[in-house]
Amino acid sequence: MELKWKIKPFEALTVHELYDLLKLRSEIFVVEQNCVYLDLDGKDKKGLHLIGEYDGKIVAYTRLFDAGISFDNASIGRVVVDANYRDRKWGHDLMRESIAAIKENFGKDQITIGAQLYLKKFYESHGFVQSSEMYLEDDIEHIEMIRG
Repeated sequence: MELKWKIKPFEALTVHELYDLLKLRSEIFVVEQNCVYLDLDGKDKKGLHLIGEYDGKIVAYTRLFDAGISFDNASIGRVVVDANYRDRKWGHDLMRESIAAIKENFGKDQITIGAQLYLKKFYESHGFVQSSEMYLEDDIEHIEMIRG
C-alpha cells in the first residue's frame, strides 16, 4: 500500500486532520526530540499543508510557504514522518512531493529550509546545499539550506 497525498490550505483542513497533524508534530518535535518549544507559531494559517496518509492515518507531513513568510524564498518546514514508518523511507517521497508542490502552487524553484544538522545528507540528496553556519534553534543544531 502506498501513501495517499493531499495538500490543503489551513481553512480546508478538517478538525480531525488538524488534530492528527498537530499530534504527529508534537510526538516528534516535542516528545521524541525532547524539545520544549511552541509549535503553534502563528504560521500554520499562512501555509499549505502536505499530508501523507497510510491506511487512513497521517504518517508524513510538511508545511509549505510561499516566499517572504519564513524565508526570502519559498520554504518547506515541519518535515515529519511517523517514527513507526521511517523504515519505509517515506521521507524521500515526502520531500519529492513537497518540492513539486512548491513549484505547482507557488511557481517557485528556489526553496530555503532550516534543517536539523544531522539531516544534512538527506536534504543534500534532494538538491539542497548548505547556505549558513550551524546555529542553535531550540537547543538543536540547525543549518540553512537552499535548493534551486
